[in-house]
Amino acid sequence: MEQKFVFIDKTVFFPEYGILVIGDLHVGYEHSLRDSGVMIPESQTDDTIKNLQEIINEIKRQNWNIKKIVFLGDIKHYFGYEWKERVYFNKILDFLRKYVKDSGIVLIKGNHDKFDFSGKKMKNYFIKDGIAFFHGHMSYNQVSDEKIKIWVIGHLHPSIMLSDKQNIKREKYKCFLVGEFNSREVIIVPSFLGIIEGTSVNEEGYENEKEFSIIPHDAIKSFNAYVVDEKGKVLDFGKVRKL
Repeated sequence: MEQKFVFIDKTVFFPEYGILVIGDLHVGYEHSLRDSGVMIPESQTDDTIKNLQEIINEIKRQNWNIKKIVFLGDIKHYFGYEWKERVYFNKILDFLRKYVKDSGIVLIKGNHDKFDFSGKKMKNYFIKDGIAFFHGHMSYNQVSDEKIKIWVIGHLHPSIMLSDKQNIKREKYKCFLVGEFNSREVIIVPSFLGIIEGTSVNEEGYENEKEFSIIPHDAIKSFNAYVVDEKGKVLDFGKVRKL
């Protein structure tokens, strides 16, 4: 029996269905930094494509097939319209079309996706055999149907902060969160954006932040945190509350 899902780099893959899930891209983030005066090279698109190629290569190495690619929302960064984001994302789509038919690319609408510049009709959710894929900033009646057993969401940009016993060396790592909420298994996917690690769910003060997701902070504490290391090994750090 095949694994239900596997973590590959910053993505989740469902071997049985051939579904590759990609979290928040925030295409145009580096461009927004340059607009604000931070002079960094705009390598985000090329880095994203390189990273996706490595992930696809690993899927092929495992003799799995990709049939569908689901973007979990916040594909773009600017809340308003920015023409460069369209150029950047179309370049990513052109790359992915080498591996999946255009009809197999599903774009979920996130809170940043005020404009659908892709030429596609963005969806609020995508459902496959009891698995609901959506952004996570709000819920929908369809994803709360009793037939839905698994939620796969993004939006939170989860990470964990790890430190040594002396609390001298501290490092933040993107992580996947897996737990139960409302009698469903929930998988929270980290952002695909490489330039920042995200929000540390185990740091003091996180629970005092304004609720940002349909999954409450208190529920997050009971989720397990998983980190994929540089060699592709999945590390289980246990419950968030114990970190």
